[in-house]
Amino acid sequence: MTEKSMKKKVSRRKFIKIAIAAAVSFELIYVLFGLLGKKKPKIDSASLFNAGKVSSFENNKIYPFTSGRFYLSRFDDGGLLAISIKCTHLGCMVQTDIKTKGFSCPCHASKFNKYGEVLSPPATRALDVFQIVIENGQVKVDVNKPIKRRGFNVSQLTYA
Repeated sequence: MTEKSMKKKVSRRKFIKIAIAAAVSFELIYVLFGLLGKKKPKIDSASLFNAGKVSSFENNKIYPFTSGRFYLSRFDDGGLLAISIKCTHLGCMVQTDIKTKGFSCPCHASKFNKYGEVLSPPATRALDVFQIVIENGQVKVDVNKPIKRRGFNVSQLTYA
C-alpha cells in the first residue's frame, strides 16, 4: 500500500467516527434539553372559563358551553370531563346525540361516545378535552389549551 492510499483509508475512518460521535452528542443534548425544558405550565386562574358551581351539574348529563367551546360531561361517579365542541376530522361543531348518548358531527357523520371516543369515522381520533380546575366549589375550564388524545382514560376525569 502506498502512503497516499493509507491516508484516504485513515481519514475516512476518522471522518466516520467523528460524524457518529457528533450525531450521538447532538441527540443526547437534544434529549437532555427536552427533558429539562418541560415544566408543567401554571394555569392562570383569570384565563379560565367559569362553568359554574360543581353542585349545579347532575350526574349522567352533558352541559353545552358553546361560548366556551366545550361540553361539560358529568358521569355516574361524579367525574367531570370538558370535551371540545370541535370535531377532530375537519373542525365542525359536534352536537349531542340522544340515541348514542354521545356526540355526532353534522358535517361528515362522525359519531363519538359519551367520552368523546370515535364510534364511526371519518374522524380518526377522540375529541380533544380541556383541563378542569375545581376552585372554591367552582368548575373552571382552561379553554385556551385543548389536549389531544387517542381515547378515554379515567385519569382524564376531574373530581370535586
